[in-house]
Amino acid sequence: MAESLNQSGGETSDYKLVPLRGFNLISGIHNPEAVDKIQNFEIRDSDVFVITYPKSGTIWLQQILSLIEVKGDVTATRDQLNSDRIPWIELVESEKQFDSAPSPRIRVSHLAYKFMPLQLKQKKGKVIYVARNPKDALVSYYHFHKYANMLETPKDFDSFFEKFMEGNVYGNCWFEHVKGWYSHKDEMNFLYITYEDMIKDLRSVVEKIISFLERDLTTQQLNDVVEHSTFKNMKTNPQANYQQVPVILLNHQLGAFLRKEESELCRCGKT
Repeated sequence: MAESLNQSGGETSDYKLVPLRGFNLISGIHNPEAVDKIQNFEIRDSDVFVITYPKSGTIWLQQILSLIEVKGDVTATRDQLNSDRIPWIELVESEKQFDSAPSPRIRVSHLAYKFMPLQLKQKKGKVIYVARNPKDALVSYYHFHKYANMLETPKDFDSFFEKFMEGNVYGNCWFEHVKGWYSHKDEMNFLYITYEDMIKDLRSVVEKIISFLERDLTTQQLNDVVEHSTFKNMKTNPQANYQQVPVILLNHQLGAFLRKEESELCRCGKT
C-alpha cells in the first residue's frame, strides 16, 4: 500500500470526497472510472476478497491471511509489507496489478457491494466480511480522521458523529455497508466474522478462516499464525503496523493505525 499510495498521492489539499453512484471515494487515492470497472474483473476460484467498513479490522485480516499463506512462518513475510502483499482493490493502478498477479489473489476493500465483481455471484472466489461494533468503529474512525491527511480533520466528535450517521464519510453509512453485503451473502462463497469475536477468541476465528479457505495447516502452524496475529505483536511488526505509509497521507506523530483492540468508547467519554 505504501508504494501504491506514493504513486497515487498528491498534495494534502487535493484530497476530498468524490461521490460515485452514491458512494464516497477519495480523490487522489481512488479513480472513480477505475472503481467502476471492478465489476467486470475476471475472477478466479482462488481469489479472496476481505471486505470491511473503515476501521473494522482490515489490517488485522491482512496479517492473518499473510501468515496463513506462509503457514505461520513470519520470517517469510518480512520481505514485503502486508499492504503490498494483500493490497486494496480500489486504489489507483490496482486493475493492472490484479490482472497480472499470481494465484491466490487476496485483496481488501472498503467498497460497497454494488461495486464488486459480478462473478462473485456465480460462486467464484471467496468473500470474508469483517464487521465491528458501530460505536467502536465510529470512535476509531474519528481518531483516524485526526491524523489521516487524506481525510477532513473533524471539528469535534459531535460534528463527526453527525457525518458518520449521515454517511458523509468515506465508506458512507456503516449500517448500509454491512446490510448491503450481508443481504447478498447467500449469492457468494461468504464468511461473516466480527472484530469482537477476534478479540474474544482469535484462535477460533483463525480456524474458521483456514477452513473457509480450505488451507491445510498443522497445529503448530496454526499456533504460529495466532501468535503473530496478536495485537501486541502486530504493533511492533513494521510489515503490519502501517508505520511506513507516507507522511503525506498519515501524520504518524498525531496517531497510530493500531491503537487498541478493545472498546474505544472511553477515549471520547461516550457511553
